[in-house]
Amino acid sequence: MSQSLSYVIPFTPTSAPDASRFAHVLAARGAEVILAGDGPLDAPSRPNVHVLSGLSGKGAAIRAALDRVTGDITVLQDADAAYSLEACEALCRPIREDAADAVFGSRRVPKVNAEQLADRAMGHVTRFVTDVSLEDPLCGQRAFRTEALKSVSLTSDDDSVDAEIVVKLAAQLYRMAEVPVTMDATPRRPLASQLARLRTLVRYATVRDDADNQHEGYTTLERMDGANNYNAWLGQRFSEHLGRRVLEIGAGIGTITEKLEPGLELLVALEVDRFYVDRLKNKFRGKPHVRPYLSDVALADWESLKAERLDTIVLSNVLEHIPDDASAVRRFRQILPAGGKVVVLVPALPQLFGAIDEAVGHHRRYTQEGLRQVLEGNGFEVELLEWMNLVGIPGWFMNSRVMRRRSVPKLQLKVYDRIAPLLAKAESQVKLPVGMSLFAVARATGGAG
Repeated sequence: MSQSLSYVIPFTPTSAPDASRFAHVLAARGAEVILAGDGPLDAPSRPNVHVLSGLSGKGAAIRAALDRVTGDITVLQDADAAYSLEACEALCRPIREDAADAVFGSRRVPKVNAEQLADRAMGHVTRFVTDVSLEDPLCGQRAFRTEALKSVSLTSDDDSVDAEIVVKLAAQLYRMAEVPVTMDATPRRPLASQLARLRTLVRYATVRDDADNQHEGYTTLERMDGANNYNAWLGQRFSEHLGRRVLEIGAGIGTITEKLEPGLELLVALEVDRFYVDRLKNKFRGKPHVRPYLSDVALADWESLKAERLDTIVLSNVLEHIPDDASAVRRFRQILPAGGKVVVLVPALPQLFGAIDEAVGHHRRYTQEGLRQVLEGNGFEVELLEWMNLVGIPGWFMNSRVMRRRSVPKLQLKVYDRIAPLLAKAESQVKLPVGMSLFAVARATGGAG
């Protein structure tokens, strides 16, 4: 099926002549053209050309234009004569072939000057902050699957929107590609524009997450996603007890899902928050054995899930989020065959319950006896029940109880992650007397209740 194309061209009084010239060329080709900005325009009078005037700032112009876009693919085109519109077909090709959700031009300029060096420096900063591998992530000629671009919430009003787009698409795990674009000159980029981009990148690297700190629990999940060693430790613990057809309850942004899925026949990733489900779909695009499933535990279609012949249910720091944990465990028993397993990690020690627990929606922290009762009282026999993470107790107590912080400080988490492999090795050899988490494996007994 042919995919329709829309061009968004933000403009200023200085760039309005180039924007007008681009609009005339594109309108003649039949594409939808949306000009947004401020300045005198000579725009063609055609049904496929829309002018949104009186908008100050590139970010404000792009936001307004996206509300009017109807095409399946959106090209964001800077109004600068250095760019050639002939490159746009190559930009759109990976999207048409479903190989990418966003495609950036990689500029090839005839000579390197101070502006180009500044752009390259900003590219290095962008790659550091976002972990993307793009050579030229802030190029002014880009194509997007429109649905993907509209899914991110843009807040910047000025040129820093270029950096914000990369940050948010990367965080949502959209597929990014790059194609070379040849230029006759170096695009103009004022110093104020570069500084705006730099400030935005620093802000997202330090004090703001890609949801602009509006989704409180996500801040902690996003930071935990970067704790690679700790997550590998948890993934290994879970994987030792998995069958072949797994239901993960509360998959979040897929941090543990990613560790579980290799080698599985089926992994259903149940998550109640659409904000996270959208990220799961992007993260596991192209992996049909991983199925994100939007539902609350209480409202899930348990009969359909039972028909999936599941043999293992995994909950990684999730059971504590469920108001009626006993009822949930009875549901798990109903869909598992006798001998099927539930593998659980929960926060331990009610004495540690504090501000971070409240921020991420915990109803409780467990004792050993409390976790055993909720499992064995609802159709399971506990085979393994162990403490985990003794070393994390002081940090959690200080941050959550004493200092009343609402999320785990990023620097502390990075330091902790460095020692996680040592903790994993030590805890595998020593039976802990206590810990800030409990790990349990329980097997379904008798017939379904």
